[in-house]
Amino acid sequence: MEVSESRWKPFLGASLILAGAVFFSAKAVFVKLVYRYDVDSITALTLRMLFAVPFFAWIAIRSRKRENSIPLTKKDWGLILILAFLGYYLASLFDFIGLEYISAGLERLTLFVYPTIVLVISSILYKRNIKLVEIFAIVLTYSGIAVAFVGDIRNEGPDAVKGVLYVFASAAAYSLYLVGSESLIPKIGSVKFTSYLMLLSGLIVILHFFLVRDLSLLVQPLPVYAYGLALGVLTTVIPAYFTSEGIRMIGSGRAAIVGSVGPISTILLAWIFLGEPITSSGLTGTVLVLAGVLSIGRKKSEGKSETADREDSANVSG
Repeated sequence: MEVSESRWKPFLGASLILAGAVFFSAKAVFVKLVYRYDVDSITALTLRMLFAVPFFAWIAIRSRKRENSIPLTKKDWGLILILAFLGYYLASLFDFIGLEYISAGLERLTLFVYPTIVLVISSILYKRNIKLVEIFAIVLTYSGIAVAFVGDIRNEGPDAVKGVLYVFASAAAYSLYLVGSESLIPKIGSVKFTSYLMLLSGLIVILHFFLVRDLSLLVQPLPVYAYGLALGVLTTVIPAYFTSEGIRMIGSGRAAIVGSVGPISTILLAWIFLGEPITSSGLTGTVLVLAGVLSIGRKKSEGKSETADREDSANVSG
């Protein structure tokens, strides 16, 4: 039985990572579909969390009963709250706002630069020099964003600049979350950590909604609720745990390679469901971004660094 399980583990792990990447990449498509009903970004994000939070609460309760983990200190809870604010509230908020101005494809490419930001943050915190090959990878990655942006600005207009800046801010917030989460995940476990983070960030999102929006905005047509359910479950809950389990099975280095299908998946889904054109600039930008990000991921894997790899969650970010 053990031999059979070991034989199938790489395939199952890669399948989970692939499915998680595709589900997560669909987030931008569902957000765009919600926006067609004149729903603003804060309301859309709130609907996402209202559907996702019950699942994370249930998983958190089950994992707490099963595991005898080390009790968390007040400092731990304070860090969890900060990370929830950065990684699953602020990053998601900026991402949803950015999607009001740019295409789903460009959004995914811009978000995908987070490993380069993690690299820079880690080098500053740990006083490590960035190698020449890493600088080349960063230049390659941002060249890809520039190429895709030039093509997108023709369709979206000047507001595309605003959209890219918002999504880049989302990637920066998510990168800070990744670096900060490194010490906590081994202590409490990835499943419990993700559940706690999502619960806290969900409460922050809902509080934000009640402070700045009217409750009547939650009364929406049935399709909006369907898209909200898809955002909460298909593009948030499922990819979060699929990715965590996939990384456990095949490791973060391989997971990063399989998960790189995300931007391509978004471009295809946006073409099918939103009618967004597949342009030569978009495809060229995608190739450049993937080449840059994967080269960084490979260097980190060779150096056995886990700072950025822990997610290859293309996380639940956003």
